[in-house]
Formats: sequence, C-alpha cells, structure tokens
Amino acid sequence: MPYFEILLPLAMILFFSKLFGIVFRKIGIPQVVGMLLAGVLIGCIRYIPGQHVLTEDVMEGVGFIAKIGVILIMFSAGLETDLKTVKQTGIAALSVTLWGVLIPMAFGFIVACGFNGGFTDWSHDTVVSNLFYGTILTATSVSVTVATLKELGKLSSPIGTAIVSAAIIDDVIGIIILSFVIGIGDGGQGTAWIVLLKTIAFFVVAIGLGLLIRWLFKKLADKFPHNRRVPIFGYAVCFLYAYCAEEFFGVADITGAFIAGLMLAQIHESDYIDRKADITTYMIFGPVFFANIGMTVSFSGINVNVALFGLCFIVAGMLGKFIGCTLGARICKFNWSDSFKSGIGMMARAEVALVCAQKGVENNLINSAIMPFILILIIITSFLTPIILKFIYKKDEKKEAALANLEQ
Repeated sequence: MPYFEILLPLAMILFFSKLFGIVFRKIGIPQVVGMLLAGVLIGCIRYIPGQHVLTEDVMEGVGFIAKIGVILIMFSAGLETDLKTVKQTGIAALSVTLWGVLIPMAFGFIVACGFNGGFTDWSHDTVVSNLFYGTILTATSVSVTVATLKELGKLSSPIGTAIVSAAIIDDVIGIIILSFVIGIGDGGQGTAWIVLLKTIAFFVVAIGLGLLIRWLFKKLADKFPHNRRVPIFGYAVCFLYAYCAEEFFGVADITGAFIAGLMLAQIHESDYIDRKADITTYMIFGPVFFANIGMTVSFSGINVNVALFGLCFIVAGMLGKFIGCTLGARICKFNWSDSFKSGIGMMARAEVALVCAQKGVENNLINSAIMPFILILIIITSFLTPIILKFIYKKDEKKEAALANLEQ
C-alpha cells in the first residue's frame, strides 16, 4: 500500500471527530461519543461500490494506529489517577466499587448465559466468553458525573468524593479482571491458577520496578523541570511496561500502560507529563482509536436473537451499576438519597468499556455484533446521568428548604 493512501482517511477522522466532539460537548455529552459517531459515518464509505478510500490495507493501517492509541489512553488514565483522593474516602469508595463491580459482572454473565448457551454449555470457551461480557459491564467513566457535580458545587461533598474515588478503584479492579479473563481465554492455554499467579507476578514486578523508576523520575524532574525529555522518557516507560506485560506475563498490554501511568502519577511533574500525553493522544491517536471502533462496527451479524441480547445487555449494564453502587453506599451508612446519587453517578460508561470490548473482539472472546449496543449504552447513560443527578439534588434542596421554613 502506498503510504499516502492512509492520509485521506486520517484527515477525515481528525476533522469529523473534532467537529462532532465540539457539537456533543456543547449539549453536555462526552466528546468520545462524537468521535464514535464520526467513525460510524466514515465507516459507511466501505459500503460504496468500487470505493478506494477505505481499502483493507488502509483499515489495517488505521487499526495499527488505533492500537497505539489505546495504550496511550490507558497510560493517560493512570497518570490522572489520584491515590490521595482514594485515601480520603477509603472504605466507602471500596464498598461502592466492589458491589459496583460484582453485581454488573454477575448481571452481564447471566444475560450472556441466557443468549450464549451458558446454562446448558459449561465448556471452557463458553464460560470465558460469558465472563468477558460481564467484565465489559464493570467499567465506569465518571467524566460526565464529575462535570455535573462541579456545576452543582457538590464535587467535594462526601458522596461526590466517594464517587470519584470509587471510579478510580473501579478502573484498577476492572483492568485486573480484564487481564485475568483474557489470560484464561487465551486459546485455553494454562489453568486459571497459572494465569492468576502470572498476573500477581506482573503486579509485584511492575510495582517494585515502578518504585525505582519513580525515584529516578523525581531526580530527573528536579534537575530538568518542565523539560520535554521527562514526558519522552515517560512514553518509553509506558511502552516498556505494555510490552513486558504482554510478552512475559500474558497480561494485557493496556494493563501495563495503565500501571506505568499509575507509577508516575505521584511525582510532582505528573501533570506536565499528562498534559504532553494529552496533546499526543487526543490530537491524533485517541480520535483514531475511537473512530476506528465506529468504522469497524458491523450491523451484518445482528439478528433477532442478537438484538434481544443487546437490549438485555444494555439494561443489565445500567441496572447492575445502579443497584451495586447504591447498595455499596448504603452499606457504608449513606442515606438513601446519597446512595442513589452514587448509583446514578457510577452508571455512566465511556472509553474503558470500549477498550474492554475491543480487546474481547480482538481475542475472539465475544461477538463483534455487541459493539453497536455498547455504543448505545454509552449514549444512553451519558444522557441520563446528568439529568437524573440534577433532579435528585434539586429534590433534596427543596426538602431542605421546606424543613428550614418549618423550623422558622
């Protein structure tokens, strides 16, 4: 393939991703939704007879750039993880996270069993596939929730802090589960115990080496503050972790990238590294990753059974997070109103769910026909989360005002 053939699709991806992203941001929806829809729009070119824009070679090239993109996205997610926030809420955040992971995963697994033969077929491949459907539903993205809480002035409230902290822990646990399920589903190689031991070994080595790397980066940042060599070396660590995770431990490369970001998150130059990473990621690689998902979404495999599965999967995703996180908050003695806020705030999905699903498709663990329904889940939760949160807060304010008037 002549290299220039990929340039037109890249130009289209960047232009329409930004255009759609701006439009969606103005109406209060994450820009990622706009990037996805831009990809779906561009992907329609494939169905034009005789077209020479999205050839197989071009799609392969775009897919390669997208794979680099997802590694950088997870590196950036690790950099943005604030462990100090987690310490502030501690048990409350952990309770919200655990129940908010277990219940959606169980719901997803049960729904998948109902449509994927899991209640009658307990073979290795079927069980792993159904587990992976559940794994997709464990992911949370609270970017919409954070923006809403900021607008309402409630981000620093006890439940606001608990939601943000729970989302951070959720990402870590979700990535661990993702790596484990991919490991046991990797062609049936190795037992679950071996996969678990290799996963634990990876985290031990990654964190141990990460402490040394963090110390070196602190020295480097002190000597060369706000110097481009710091984020460049940060990228080197990201790619090294991603490679070693996949090659030596059988752990997903995105897990390595996330842990690399997490290890560098606590140095005082982490914001500078993150800003530079954002420039690279969200100017080129990020839009290509999200657009590529939209471009490769196929509706050809959707029949009545898949459509019913997809709809039930969406409902399971919404109810699982709401019930699980509400229950987790209630166990920690939050009142029902704050517990509902936790459930609604953790319900939103975005890039992490897409990353998980894409990994499942790449590893032949799930049917690619589920992708359109994951997009629908993201859009629905992105719309509903801010609307319901604002409604609950306004209702509480009215109650407080009424009680204040009675006391007077």
